[in-house]
Amino acid sequence: MDPSRRSVLGAGLFSVALTVPDWQDVVGRLEEVKKNPRTRIGQSEVNAVRSMTERLSDLDDDFGGRYARPMAAAFLVNTVGPYLNAEASSETRDSMLSAAAFLCYLTGWMAVDEGAHGRAQQYYVKALQLSGAGRDHHTYCHVLRGMSVQAANLGHGTPAARLANAAAESAPESTPRMRAFISGQQAHAYALANEKTNALNSLREAERAVNQAESQPGTFGGFSSATLAYSTAEVRYALGDVKGSVESLRDHFLLRDSTDSKRSEIKFSALLAQRQLEIGHLEAACATWGFVLDEYPNIHSGRIDEHVKKIAPLLRPYRSNSTAREVYERSREVAAI
Repeated sequence: MDPSRRSVLGAGLFSVALTVPDWQDVVGRLEEVKKNPRTRIGQSEVNAVRSMTERLSDLDDDFGGRYARPMAAAFLVNTVGPYLNAEASSETRDSMLSAAAFLCYLTGWMAVDEGAHGRAQQYYVKALQLSGAGRDHHTYCHVLRGMSVQAANLGHGTPAARLANAAAESAPESTPRMRAFISGQQAHAYALANEKTNALNSLREAERAVNQAESQPGTFGGFSSATLAYSTAEVRYALGDVKGSVESLRDHFLLRDSTDSKRSEIKFSALLAQRQLEIGHLEAACATWGFVLDEYPNIHSGRIDEHVKKIAPLLRPYRSNSTAREVYERSREVAAI
């Protein structure tokens, strides 16, 4: 079965009116499934799904969602689906539902990176349902936060704030790093919704939480000082402070470490170049775009594709400058490949 076919999850379009189930509507519930009495699973199968999810996440980070999502979707359909139908103890079943929920969320995240936003929303809603059925409050909140990121990146500030607030309101007792993870997203969403006071208050809460965090960022849901600098850049930009956003993005790159993905490095570099150009730093923007074009052939990401397509139109007015003209021509060649 081809997991990318519409019969699995249709692509569709992003919907700001998407119905998001509340925790109480999904906790412990799932449509009755037909059990396969010939198959029984245990903790080893749960561990296998979790390990595969981590590996798929690494592939997504390094090569992009267009590369990794077909593998994730195939694993969901061909392996995880039958596991959910298998006989299991109550504890194992909840654990498998939780593992499936997070894999479904990750697959939605990959679909966002492809630019398949309607498909991503459907994966996210299924992840909410699975996490509720498995009584996994942490993943439920994580998915809501991811849905807010998607809405924010598409410029829908009010829905993004609603989803980020839902994540915060439904969060169980959490660590400082998890509070920062949610507060940072609330700050960006509020800024896009023109709620400056709430945006700045949420950003300060994220900063306090990062300073209180003692554990190292995990594979999923990590929020570090570098992430805080990026969130600050997004808040500043949304509030009209382009120069401040450039400064915060520079801080982000100074704070990055080996846990940060190659894709985010390319994406944030593209944002930096666009904003450097906005404040009149043409040579700096061209240098930053040069790095983006160097790395672009190694990534399979719809989001990065869109950033690269913007380079030539943005540089067209500056072709009298030899450096700008060189990057302009190069971007046109790369984008055409």
